[in-house]
Amino acid sequence: MDTTDAFVGLECIDCGASFDAETGTHRCPDCDGILDPTYDYDAVDLDRETLEARPFDSMWRYEELLPFTRESAVTMDEGATPLVDCAKLADELGVGRVLIKDEGRNPTGTFKDRGQTLAMTAANQHGATDVALASAGNAGQSAAAYAGRADIDSHVFLPSRAGFTTKAMVNVHGGDMTVVGGRIGDAGAAYADAMAEHDDWYSVKTFVTPYRHEGKKTMLYEIAEQLEWAVPDAIVYPTGGGVGLVGMYKAAEEFRDLGLIDDVPALYAAQATGCQPIVEAFEQGRERHDPVEYPDTICGGIEIPDPGASPWILEALRESGGGAVATDDDAILEAAVAVAKGEGLEMAPTCAAAASGAWELGERGAFDDDATVVILNTGTGNKDADVLRSHLMGQGV
Repeated sequence: MDTTDAFVGLECIDCGASFDAETGTHRCPDCDGILDPTYDYDAVDLDRETLEARPFDSMWRYEELLPFTRESAVTMDEGATPLVDCAKLADELGVGRVLIKDEGRNPTGTFKDRGQTLAMTAANQHGATDVALASAGNAGQSAAAYAGRADIDSHVFLPSRAGFTTKAMVNVHGGDMTVVGGRIGDAGAAYADAMAEHDDWYSVKTFVTPYRHEGKKTMLYEIAEQLEWAVPDAIVYPTGGGVGLVGMYKAAEEFRDLGLIDDVPALYAAQATGCQPIVEAFEQGRERHDPVEYPDTICGGIEIPDPGASPWILEALRESGGGAVATDDDAILEAAVAVAKGEGLEMAPTCAAAASGAWELGERGAFDDDATVVILNTGTGNKDADVLRSHLMGQGV
């Protein structure tokens, strides 16, 4: 495989077993735990001046802290998204500064591209001819796009409630799409059945491949650079499976240990009240969530009733000094509209859970008056424009 100098291999976060990246492709064969890429950080030669001298053109500018070389990557120059100052929101939250990391500027309109570029690069290097995943929507579109670029066939399993745009674009990118009635769990079951029938299919599903969360960590690298190496006081992230949250926590520790930043920002998980397993586990002081039996939120992207990486998520929240917050669907939709009207930025409903959560945290007094708060907009509002418009129509607009 065409890997970077510091990349050592994969380590199971549950049992600690280590594997070579050539042979360790997915979950831990010993305990079925999540595999995490590991590095020899003494071999990483990276400082602020080196990064500042590079074009801010792609997440692959952080090649030294990624498993694969930029030259070998299946990439569409994802990442390098803007961090937009939002003065009106800062005034409303009563803090010094609010910035929105606008991941809607990625190639397929969401931060899923950061994970799929790495996952598809691994699939390509392992010689995969077919990739597969279950998704709430956006990850499926992203996988189909990157698979097409790599000349790999993709098989995407979506719940019927996935948005029209994502379903249409899976087909446009050449993906083989199976739409399953019900919710993400039903799509996951159909995916599992198909994987059992096709042992040559290569999974690019969250926390099955070791590389989806690894790609998401680059969001934190960019935030630190864009703030001129000043760590924000808080980062609020819309949380379903928590892939980006655990990725950013890892990235903050890496940058801190390499001397690029001084501290780890407080990380906050934002969920919808109709599906808040992480919030409930955090508030009750537990190390693992209880699955939500009857999830019910319009925010399909974070309607994950049984997040498999919850111990890792909860560790990131607690160790960073952050927390967890849930708001209802009406508040989330209102936040999406308010951001669009006041700041011009388009947030899909799922993503607006972070904005709504930030408002709620502000009202609870979680932030100091001079705090710098970063809100993750994980996808463009164009994906679910019909949902946002319907909310306005319901208000008589």
